[in-house]
Amino acid sequence: MRDEWEHAHTDYTSPAQRHIPTSLTESESDWRHYLEHSTPNGWLIRHNAMTEALISGKPMYLLHTTKDIDAIRASRELHVSTGCLVGALYCSPLTSQRGGLRPHNLGAYLMRTKPSTTPMVLEVTPDAPIRPKGVDYLHLGAIHLRIYLRYQSFLTRAENDQLDRAVLAGLHAAAAFLDLALHNAAGHATPAPQFIDQLSEAVAHVPFLGYLYFEVLSEYLMLRSTTPETKTHAQAGELNTWLYKRLAFAAVDSMDQLFDLARFNPRHHRLVQIVQGLEPALGPGAADYVRRRLSHLFARTALHPSQDAASVTFQGADLATLRKAAPGLIGQMVFREIRYLPRYRQLYHFFEKAKALEAWDYWNSEGIPTPFNGILPKGEIGINPAYPSSTVKVWTAEPDGKGYLHPTEEVAAVLTPHLASWWAPPRHREM
Repeated sequence: MRDEWEHAHTDYTSPAQRHIPTSLTESESDWRHYLEHSTPNGWLIRHNAMTEALISGKPMYLLHTTKDIDAIRASRELHVSTGCLVGALYCSPLTSQRGGLRPHNLGAYLMRTKPSTTPMVLEVTPDAPIRPKGVDYLHLGAIHLRIYLRYQSFLTRAENDQLDRAVLAGLHAAAAFLDLALHNAAGHATPAPQFIDQLSEAVAHVPFLGYLYFEVLSEYLMLRSTTPETKTHAQAGELNTWLYKRLAFAAVDSMDQLFDLARFNPRHHRLVQIVQGLEPALGPGAADYVRRRLSHLFARTALHPSQDAASVTFQGADLATLRKAAPGLIGQMVFREIRYLPRYRQLYHFFEKAKALEAWDYWNSEGIPTPFNGILPKGEIGINPAYPSSTVKVWTAEPDGKGYLHPTEEVAAVLTPHLASWWAPPRHREM
């Protein structure tokens, strides 16, 4: 169990240490070196302001936005959410400056686009320098599968059968593309336009691919952008997160109302068009980058590290075989499918609280009161509600005309290890 959580975390200040499938053309270390040293903003992977704040051991200031400030005042509790941070209070960094608390560009975006929310400032005083280990939700698949198998007795036989049928149907429909991705990861390059179009079609059957697609393209944009806006954020030690917000909204209609990456599936022509619209110079290389990077990440996140990527095939494979060969992918598919069971509202806490308890235990043992989204250190950081050795103070805050935040009223609320209410995006496709 602990090995799985270690596998799901990344420390960008240390060499890559994950065990990965054999036959991959490039290792995780190869990619880390390439991203850090061959992209304009790669230096921010290791030397960003958030990581430096974590390892300083000094008090950290974080921004959280809420629609429920009255409920927080009344209950005197802050509840945590699931999602990319498993079970943490979702925040973004604040930097203390003369003019006040300056939001990270992600926080500035949230404040600008969510004017009906109340900004809150949380001061986290750690007991020691914080290990800069971020949880990478793309690597949580094996954990999702293990938790499901542990608690599948909570489902009826019909519900378990329904899940199995849905997962197997998705795998069979997308099998040709899944094999193509492994083929590319093992060094057999195929034309990027056809790869992207097949990826686009496969997302409907394996929604996890939409998340991979989005994160790979976001990485491409954030690390390669050279606009004045991006350079300004880089000078502050920050990757430009506005790029991936614009990417999502350009690619999917109404994404600003429902941010669901299972809908992220632009075909090749549209992909190039979107990237050129965001930054013209980045358009020509985008598709081939997605082909290379997504293939590599798919092999790493889908397959068990003991597997040979050149030998695994999804075509004609049964579910029992794939649970052993590709537990990461099966877990991600189960995680996204189970929430559409009619009874899942009642079952939610069995499955999600079990993962959160394991995450809290791992973070506590590793000295992590503030876990972050470890796909890249892009400013998505949370507060571990079960950490015993740090103090957290909470204020409401007001922005001034220059965008700085100023604490106004201390709120007598404590962070609790209680998961916020269950929610799932509406299903947009049928198997």
